Amino acid sequence: MEFLGYFGGVFELKSLLLLFGGTIGGLILGATPGLSPTMAVALLIPFTFHLTPTQGLILLGAAYTSTVAGGAVSAILLKIPGAPANIATALDGNEMAMRGEGARALQLSFLASGVGGVIGVLLLIFLTPVLAQWALQFGPSHLFWIAILGVTVIGSLDSKSFVKGLLSGCIGLWLSQIGYDEIQGTERFIFADALTGGIHIIPALIGLFAIPQVLDMLAKGRSKVAIETIEVPKYSFLDSLRELIASVRALSIGTVVGSIIGLIPGVGGQIAGLVAYDQSRKFSPQRDKYGTGHAEGVIAAESANNAMVGPSLVPLLTLSIPGSPTAAVLLGGLLIHGIFPGSDIFDKHPQVVWTFINSMLLGQILMVIFGIYTAAWAARIARVPMPIMAAGVLVLALFGSYSVQQSMGDVHIMLVMGIGMFVLEKFGFSAAPLVLGLILGPIAGDYFTNGWMIAAAQDGPWVYFFNGPLNLVLIAMVVASIAYSFWSNMLQGKARKADREAAQ
Repeated sequence: MEFLGYFGGVFELKSLLLLFGGTIGGLILGATPGLSPTMAVALLIPFTFHLTPTQGLILLGAAYTSTVAGGAVSAILLKIPGAPANIATALDGNEMAMRGEGARALQLSFLASGVGGVIGVLLLIFLTPVLAQWALQFGPSHLFWIAILGVTVIGSLDSKSFVKGLLSGCIGLWLSQIGYDEIQGTERFIFADALTGGIHIIPALIGLFAIPQVLDMLAKGRSKVAIETIEVPKYSFLDSLRELIASVRALSIGTVVGSIIGLIPGVGGQIAGLVAYDQSRKFSPQRDKYGTGHAEGVIAAESANNAMVGPSLVPLLTLSIPGSPTAAVLLGGLLIHGIFPGSDIFDKHPQVVWTFINSMLLGQILMVIFGIYTAAWAARIARVPMPIMAAGVLVLALFGSYSVQQSMGDVHIMLVMGIGMFVLEKFGFSAAPLVLGLILGPIAGDYFTNGWMIAAAQDGPWVYFFNGPLNLVLIAMVVASIAYSFWSNMLQGKARKADREAAQ
């Protein structure tokens, strides 16, 4: 209970103001398409140069946690995930917003984020030494199988068609291979200068989700559509809290999955929401409702996103190994102030570390308060007329794509991928499996190459990738996930066939 002795440092006036500012600023940055948590934290690092190490980390930690949650705002209201971590939130959240339930979806997302985030930070506080040693057991072969486990989710993300979901995922996997292979030093599928560095996930994400929305809005023109006449009902905090408690299964699955994925170095939180969403649907008796505006989909995705924040700092603080891209930026913030993470950091710098962790715990609560307060107001964006909405979304898409690397090449990639996705959607394909393939392709490829090189110097690839308890457990999970996806798809096919026969 050592951390309780350092809670007073969080309530110092300057520290508290930085915590408030970081939380509010993080929510705003997170809701802006293209400004990922990693970018938001990186942009704030120069502001910490004239702060004490504790104050600087409080600002960065608050921005980290609230930006992850803030990405749900644009995901729900505009179907443009604020960051890769919010992809799964858009699947059901936007459907809820289209029914006039945007405020309800936002409140549930912030509450779920708060619960997952608090549990994640508590894991960081109480289990850091044990979890750090466990995370150290993961090598390239294990991380490769974890990436493959994520790939097995691809087919089931498209609730309309298992085959089309797989095809979308394969397109994403192919697109992820475009660019320069830094390990082997070779060029792959580079047919334009803009592709030399590969396809960056943020422009791709914006293009795949935003541009089809814009084109669809422009196609409708000034026609009066249902969403413009929807009244936005006031949804009370207590109603949202009751619904969250009633959805304890989805909340638990999201929190557990997010905590585990956040802990594993190198995997990052980009897939936490998608994996949690998939697992929640598989264990739900109402799995057919996922993708149609089901609240449990939002709860599972958002609880996972914030649950991974705390555990992602475990390997960072104890082993100097960032558990996510944003944690890598936080490592830079520590080093700037002369603090070197390691097994003795809690002995050498207890004031800095414990105050920082305590501030993240309080920041989760503040994030929920601010998010709930603004949910009803933010949900009214759904009533903006289509032409104005299309123009606003297009401006945000252009700004978000260009701001990543200040490159017009990213803007061109965003537009091309968006138009291509608009065409694919007309044939029943979905963007979510494609994005997951785009994210997991480099992870699986890099760890497979690293593992193959290590295996060549040891007992060979077969022994390296298929031997050992952890490898076997992960392989069993991959096989089980594939088998369950096929079995679930067959059951859904039989159910649809029975419905058609009954209708005739």
